[in-house]
Amino acid sequence: MAGRVRGNNANRLLLLTTVGRRSGVERTNPVAWFTDPDGGRLIVASANGAADNPAWYYNLAAHPDAHIEVGGETSDVTAEQLHGEERDRAWQVILAEAPRFDQYTKKTDREIPVIRLRSR
Repeated sequence: MAGRVRGNNANRLLLLTTVGRRSGVERTNPVAWFTDPDGGRLIVASANGAADNPAWYYNLAAHPDAHIEVGGETSDVTAEQLHGEERDRAWQVILAEAPRFDQYTKKTDREIPVIRLRSR
């Protein structure tokens, strides 16, 4: 829920608008975001621990340029999936703010993608 505070940061939602990888149609989804210590925002393609990634993840993979709205402000962003140690560091930031995300890893065999959104 937007506005709930845990630690120093609020569990926040942004509206992520992606372009459909097959349809080419814009799609908007609410997504929790976290402050990225390396700049930008972190989002997680958890799908609550489902077996498959959410559709917006595949849209970002095909078209990494996206649009977000946060607190009434809009901006254009570029998405970058994090891997290896960089992903592991970001995952620890996410767990510090939202420990519930650890439950999602127990519900699925896939590695849950972490994506950095940077302003363009």
